[in-house]
Amino acid sequence: MNWRVRHSTLYRYTEPVDLATQQLHLSPRPLPHQRILWDSLACTPEPTRISTATDHFGNRVTWLFLDRPHTRFEVVAESEVAVEFPPPPAAADTPAWEAVVAAAGGDPEAAEFTYPSPMLPEHGGARDYVAPSFPPGRPVLEGLLELNARIRREFSFRAGVTGISTTVTQILAQRAGVCQDFTHLMICGLRGLGLPARYVSGYIRTFTPPGQQRRLGSDQSHAWVGAWMGPGLGWVDLDPTNDLIVRDEHVVLGWGRDFSDISPLRGIILGGGRHSLEVGVDLLPPDEAAALLARS
Repeated sequence: MNWRVRHSTLYRYTEPVDLATQQLHLSPRPLPHQRILWDSLACTPEPTRISTATDHFGNRVTWLFLDRPHTRFEVVAESEVAVEFPPPPAAADTPAWEAVVAAAGGDPEAAEFTYPSPMLPEHGGARDYVAPSFPPGRPVLEGLLELNARIRREFSFRAGVTGISTTVTQILAQRAGVCQDFTHLMICGLRGLGLPARYVSGYIRTFTPPGQQRRLGSDQSHAWVGAWMGPGLGWVDLDPTNDLIVRDEHVVLGWGRDFSDISPLRGIILGGGRHSLEVGVDLLPPDEAAALLARS
């Protein structure tokens, strides 16, 4: 499946920003099941200096430096991506979750995602919430799928009741939030059992309600969980917000230990006063994307 991605970010400042440096995770990650056909990045004002590299986790990252005063900063990242996630194994044929825990210490990539991270310290409540999905000897993917469904069933999607810094304690107490919250909860609980889990950032296809016309930039960034199933099977991506195994309607930007590792845009500025932020996202088949842009 081919997808056209457009992600726009606009900051407006009440006072001029004299100097700024910005770190961007806005380029989809090349993967065996995800090919980047083309991508582009446009910035206003034009940066004085741009550099690109990969970060510790292998994600594509761009750094911008701006040294001209500005009261408006906009970044538009666009790409076309071909996605073909492999089907997951039969859940009953995956190893017992305890065997996955035991194997994690011998795999450096997996082991890194068993430890607490800046936004996800050890949390007994998260471990206790996750534990009923993993009785002794249960195949790991069976437990992951049940947990994925349970979060979708027991937590309400409600925008505006949480923020970037919302804790797992708050999520468990209010039983409502957005994709970042449900992803953090699931990761924190899995790590509490010793199961490797990572935070995946990206996009998901959404559909316009019947009778309404799609607006440019009406979607949002998305987040989900990457869970390790052992050295023979590797990673599987699960979306607890929608109770899905990630297949052909998601695009991966990158992954890290939690949101703080893979924030789409973060930076340091000198000046600026108060600011406002507007973010717009579109994930559409290329022909639909072209038609939407033509109407705008």
